[in-house]
Amino acid sequence: MRRISWMLAMILCVTVVLAGCGGKKDAASVVKDLNNVVDTLQSKDGSYKGTGKMTLYTGEKPQEYQVEVWYQNPNYYRISLTNAQKDVTQIVLRNDDGVFVLTPSLNKSFRFKSDWPDNQGQVYLYQTLVRGILSDNTRQFAADKDSYVFDVAANYHSQSLVRQKIWLSKDNYAPKQVQVSDSDAHVVVEVKFDQFQFDAKFDKDSFDMKRNMTVQSDPSVGTVAEVDENGNPVASQDQPQGDNGEAAQEVTKELGDFGMIIPDYLPEGVTLKDSNKLDNSDNHALLLRYDGTYQFTIMESRPQDRAVSLMSGEVVDLGFTAGLLAGDEQQTLTWMNGDGVEFRITSANLPVDEMIQIAASLQEQSGK
Repeated sequence: MRRISWMLAMILCVTVVLAGCGGKKDAASVVKDLNNVVDTLQSKDGSYKGTGKMTLYTGEKPQEYQVEVWYQNPNYYRISLTNAQKDVTQIVLRNDDGVFVLTPSLNKSFRFKSDWPDNQGQVYLYQTLVRGILSDNTRQFAADKDSYVFDVAANYHSQSLVRQKIWLSKDNYAPKQVQVSDSDAHVVVEVKFDQFQFDAKFDKDSFDMKRNMTVQSDPSVGTVAEVDENGNPVASQDQPQGDNGEAAQEVTKELGDFGMIIPDYLPEGVTLKDSNKLDNSDNHALLLRYDGTYQFTIMESRPQDRAVSLMSGEVVDLGFTAGLLAGDEQQTLTWMNGDGVEFRITSANLPVDEMIQIAASLQEQSGK
């Protein structure tokens, strides 16, 4: 009897010691805390900003992007994606007027009628990451020296993205790293945050479309170019001057023909049927037709007008930018790259997942 009492006393002592060792948390307690963090973000003053590097492993060579993400309650978002190889920035913006994809260097913009990102998030949005953790009841949990690590199901538009591994800071649950993998456990998308701040403060016009269209240098520093009464950039004294004494305005010049951009990826059993350049097109448009397992067309053009186009549909994360998916029986995926080329993939039977992979392969190619 005394031996049993001694053993119970030892077990009790060990339990007390373990309970007091550094305040270790399990998955349930962290999930509870994350619910509280989300509630705070949805409060009146909820906000955050973060910066980092995103790498896409979808093609022959990894594509790197500098990412900056801003959020302010209730539904203001600003995501800046800068291609490290091409030094071109595109901005995905949501404000009271809608969802915009901006290319400030070309003075080009799309306006979407969409409830993004409520219906589909991005890997660099904090709400998307937390939603993935909270919604997966089979979540795997671990802890290292500085982070809580969750391995959960991926909840993105692409069916090729199956799992995601998310590192959250032990200090305040800020995201530190995200890896999204395919069915073969190969990392397809990776984001490493170097800064992340809750309760961020923004200027009154930080999410204004016109303000963001006038960003001339790195948008992360918030530099705003001087503009005239028409919203066109005003040249500084050190900008090159033309023969007529006017400044050389790179963002308003006609970019001209871009050749033909051929996708590096095609679904199995699909081949190029033909290609045609559309005559008398001011937009230098051409059409590629594909046949086989799926039938689809790719329209490529370089619109010269700078008017904001309002389109309805679903915003789709392409990794390097956002595209718009419209249509029912026949669907069209539309997006613009940093060189001002607009792409439209149209098909009645091509899965959206395949459209996204084709889009990613077009991003890496130049005109021929």
